[in-house]
Amino acid sequence: MTLSTPQKLVGITAAAGLLVALAGCGSAPEASSTGDAAGEAVDGFTPCLISDEGGWNDKSFNQSAKAGMDAALEELGVEGIELESTTPNDYAPNLEQLVAEGCTFIVSVGFNLSAATVASALANPEIDYAIIDDLADNDFDGETDAPNIKPLVFNTAEAAYLGGYAAAAWSEQSGVNKVGTFGGMQIPSVAVFMDGFQLGVEKYNEDKGGSVEVLGWDMGTEEGLFTGGFAANDTAKQTAQNLLDQGADVILPVGGPVYQSAAAAITDGGTDTLMLGVDTDLAVADETVADLVLVSIMKAIDVAVRDATIEAAGGDFEVEPYVGTLENEGVKLSSFHDFESQLPEGLADELTALQEAIVSGDITVESPNSP
Repeated sequence: MTLSTPQKLVGITAAAGLLVALAGCGSAPEASSTGDAAGEAVDGFTPCLISDEGGWNDKSFNQSAKAGMDAALEELGVEGIELESTTPNDYAPNLEQLVAEGCTFIVSVGFNLSAATVASALANPEIDYAIIDDLADNDFDGETDAPNIKPLVFNTAEAAYLGGYAAAAWSEQSGVNKVGTFGGMQIPSVAVFMDGFQLGVEKYNEDKGGSVEVLGWDMGTEEGLFTGGFAANDTAKQTAQNLLDQGADVILPVGGPVYQSAAAAITDGGTDTLMLGVDTDLAVADETVADLVLVSIMKAIDVAVRDATIEAAGGDFEVEPYVGTLENEGVKLSSFHDFESQLPEGLADELTALQEAIVSGDITVESPNSP
């Protein structure tokens, strides 16, 4: 069992490139400009962050969480500790190490850390915890399993609905009428993207009399294509190739680095297939794949982590779950970047109208995987 090496953050500068993306009808806030301004941290405040196995450079949820923590550390003028997990076996030992090093606020990145985070929180009630993409309700009784954990969760299905609608419009314009999706692990924070994506395609077909087919996922049975992990490897590439072989001309790979394998399959095959990014604005986060990214389904993980850290620093930590939605800009659709001029006529206005209808409650996007 190998422990990750802690990265002591001394004299931290602002994390470069905190992502700013255009929502359907406006700009998303920067992490440093959202929520209450940072005040003075209580004596001894030591915020800490532990990654999922995807690591800090996943161009996705781990990296976004780190950007939010780094922003908070700079605003507060305090030092923190960040531990990068490389395997699931690192979770519990890394949490033990953070406790031993005096962390007073610990953020766990991802659903997979849930059990280890709950165990650590129960054993250390004097420490404040937050966890991304999980309600920390492992006994499914409707309550967080430890009284000192704040869930940071996102109703990603709302933004994925817009992404699915856009993908369907693009595929029908190209005459293919097939889109596809696959995930890393079959966990709620992955499947919720796929649910929203399918619902958005169905909405497009309903509104336009279309016949765009969704490959790789069936929301009715909750069955589909998964790689079994979040690594960019041959399994992920073969899974993406499966969708390409079936003719999909837009694919949604959900699961951090697995997008790299999808991009490799598209490039090696020489097709015109495009893909959707998840969590961050992928065209900005990884410029090497920008020419393949139609649009991204984003979660403001950086903002949520920054705000929770600032709250904990002031000694006023509240454990009520934060739920990111289209209404509070916790989830959003990115800009279409270079594809903006190639979109089907009227699509941008349709997406704006759909977003407004979701925010107003006229459309309810219901996923069994939503928080």
